[in-house]
This record gives sequence, C-alpha cells and structure tokens, in this order.
Amino acid sequence: MKSTLFFILFTFILAGCSKKSDKDYMDSGEKSMQAKNFQSAVKSYESLIKEYPDSKLAPDALVKLATLYQNRVDSSLTEEQSFTKAAELFREVYDKYPNSDKAPVALFMSGFVLSNNLGRFDEATKTYKLFLEKYPNNQLAKSAQEELNNMGLSPEEVLKKNKTKGI
Repeated sequence: MKSTLFFILFTFILAGCSKKSDKDYMDSGEKSMQAKNFQSAVKSYESLIKEYPDSKLAPDALVKLATLYQNRVDSSLTEEQSFTKAAELFREVYDKYPNSDKAPVALFMSGFVLSNNLGRFDEATKTYKLFLEKYPNNQLAKSAQEELNNMGLSPEEVLKKNKTKGI
C-alpha cells in the first residue's frame, strides 16, 4: 500500500514538474516558425494562451497566432474563415489586454483585415474609429484615418481620388 501511494505521489510530482512554462511555449512556437512548421507554431501559441492567459507573453502569442491565420497557414480553413479568425484574434488582444503594448497595433490590424481582406466595411469602420478614439497619437493614427477616408474604394479609385487632390 505504501509503495502504491508513493508511486502515485511521485507521478503527480513528476507531472507537475514537467509542465511547460509560458516561455517554453513561446520558444517552441518561434522555433516552429523558423522551421516553417506552422501547425506546430499554432499549437504552441494556442497552448500558451489557454494555459497562461494572464502571462505577459499572451498578447504577443495572440498577435503571432493572428498573423499566422492572416497568412493562411491552415489549409483546412477557407480564405474567409482564416481571415475572420485573424481579425478576431487581433481584436482579442485589444479586448483582453488593453494595456499591452501590442493592443494598438492589434486593434489596427483587426480593422485592416476586416476592411481589406473581408470587405466588412461597417465592422472595419467601427474598429478604426475605436482605434482613433483610444490611440489618437499612435503612429498608426494617420493610417487609420486614411483607411476610413478610403473605405470601400478600389486601389484605382484611391489613386484617382488622390490625383484630384494633388497628392
């Protein structure tokens, strides 16, 4: 009986010690990215976010994950599904970690994907307006305003518009 109890206790201790840290997951994700093993990178970043939602690395993992989906690394998803997931993950950075240094860029990128990849102009407009409200002095504020000014226009229409303004 004592040996069985000792074995069970030892197993729990060993299992507790073998758990990956948030840094381990981040390092694993980055190594997978360098090796172009994107599915492994996705799993590492998702594990970090799930197991360590309060980690200082979680916002960065979300941005990396969103970028992977924006780059369409999951062939099981349609283009629309992949871009939708990217926009949602970028927005999640702002929603869950508004004080993170990643929040402004992530919020901007959510608007960018909504507008330029998904054509969801109403959602993109709301996102860019929120960005400008929260981060009016951010280096991306001018770009956000330009995106709003050109929302829904084709590249040709933007060029024509800028030409008439003398830009």
